[in-house]
Amino acid sequence: MSQRVFITGYGIITSIGKNTQENFQSLTLRRCGFGELSILDTIHQKDLPACEIKLHDQELREAAGIKTEKGYTRTALLGLLALQEAIHSAGLSLTDIRNSGLISATTTGGIREFEKFFYQITDLQQQGDFDQFTDTANPGEHCERIADHVGIRQCIATVSTACSSSANAIMQGAQLIKAKKIDRVICGGAEALSKFTVNGFNSLMIVDPEHCRPFDNTRKGLNLGEGAAYLVLESEALVNQKRRKPLAELKGYGNANDSFHLTASSPEGTGAFNAMNLALSVAGFSAADVDYINAHGTATENNDLSEGMGIQRLFREQVPYFSSTKPYTGHTLAAAGSIEAVFCMMALQHQIIWPNLNFSSQMQEITISPVREMMQNTVLKNILSNSFGFGGNTSSLLFSLV
Repeated sequence: MSQRVFITGYGIITSIGKNTQENFQSLTLRRCGFGELSILDTIHQKDLPACEIKLHDQELREAAGIKTEKGYTRTALLGLLALQEAIHSAGLSLTDIRNSGLISATTTGGIREFEKFFYQITDLQQQGDFDQFTDTANPGEHCERIADHVGIRQCIATVSTACSSSANAIMQGAQLIKAKKIDRVICGGAEALSKFTVNGFNSLMIVDPEHCRPFDNTRKGLNLGEGAAYLVLESEALVNQKRRKPLAELKGYGNANDSFHLTASSPEGTGAFNAMNLALSVAGFSAADVDYINAHGTATENNDLSEGMGIQRLFREQVPYFSSTKPYTGHTLAAAGSIEAVFCMMALQHQIIWPNLNFSSQMQEITISPVREMMQNTVLKNILSNSFGFGGNTSSLLFSLV
């Protein structure tokens, strides 16, 4: 019989807060991280605002307790800060940490640092100290760097499935625990803004220079963001051994691929429907058991149509409350799944539903609309969290109050 999987701690850093407390406060005050870029050196600093963490790399190193500049990318630093808070939140000892696994997600990894030296590296006539950037093109660099720094010695893995990456990292950790391969896995993801990301999404013409409007009929695209978040997953046996009440349970999960297009989801919402349906099936739940959906909700024309259609198809006349939190943090790509998983933890703990900011005009293609105002003192037992990526990779996580 497979084991139940519990969440015993979490940590987070985004454009709306350097830790859990700051993020929670920003969510409740409807405070967003959207604004002009000032840390990333790009020609789009003024014309493509984003949700940037207003800390330079040196400040991140100091906050994380890193003494050397060499070898730590911005992605690794953001990840380390969130992971350190998750470890503290779960009350893990040094022995606990050594016996834990780490599954971390990213898309671009250390490409931000690679960009700084690209022209020098490609010019064979130039000389320079490039040793600290030789492995930045490897997405797994950040995961190994973090694991080495905190002393994780068990399973170490990197997941890179576009914007569903950290949701899939959490899913993979749960599967390892259920299969009794390991008792504790720290799962999540980290993502730093880069020229590659800004230019790439801009070339797809899906970046809105104004504040994004998920599920709104006037939506024109996403806002990019950066950040990191990690959840500590532990087996039922380990939780019972520690005699500590967990924060929540990961009841179900589902991953599907609609195989529709390289960068677009099927307009019928096939992948969204399948992923959510699989999560319900794993949990042994019916659609009526879901109280709230933290939607992927990127504010692109394609995503919101596809996700909305999938939600309508699955829940029919009993669609639960739903909203997207991306107007707060921007779309943090690989880190989005774990960041929003932390927001789901906060929602369960405080019985709060976060509002879908900037919504004012009903989409014409669907009949459902998101929550517009913060709902407090509501009854939340089960939350579904969606994360969809390029290539049709769609994932859903189902968290339950313990």
